[in-house]
Amino acid sequence: MDIQMTFPLDHDGFLRRECPHCVRQFKWHHGPASQEAEQQSAPAAYHCPLCGQPAAMGSWWTQKQLDYAQGITVPAAVREIEQELRDGFRTASSKHVSFEFKGGFDTPEVPTPLTEPDDMTIVASPCHSYEPVKVPEDTSGPYHCLVCGQAFAV
Repeated sequence: MDIQMTFPLDHDGFLRRECPHCVRQFKWHHGPASQEAEQQSAPAAYHCPLCGQPAAMGSWWTQKQLDYAQGITVPAAVREIEQELRDGFRTASSKHVSFEFKGGFDTPEVPTPLTEPDDMTIVASPCHSYEPVKVPEDTSGPYHCLVCGQAFAV
């Protein structure tokens, strides 16, 4: 089963993320990258621009993003399972034995798509400026480079 899902970007091409350590939210750029960024290899881990702690690429989802992903995948899985059961009962029938699948499963509602507000302020580290981030407007730093974790001031 292949389920397509997208998460919204703000108008500057940034995706909301949540640090698994400090649980604060920020955004990293997810739009078209510069030539310099395209030439770099992906780091083994990214660093939170707010607390500096590293975590693997798949660790940065917000709770709303995780809930949305579950809300998309569960109904699709239920529909797939129901169809497989219907097909299985149909092929298991013979001239001597007949199976019939009646009713169905209560399929959960698919959630409404997420939206992304145009909030936060763009900052770029001096060491890896090709990876800008957006930080909450009410923070003052120091901030940390997304790529290497080096602290910097704005």
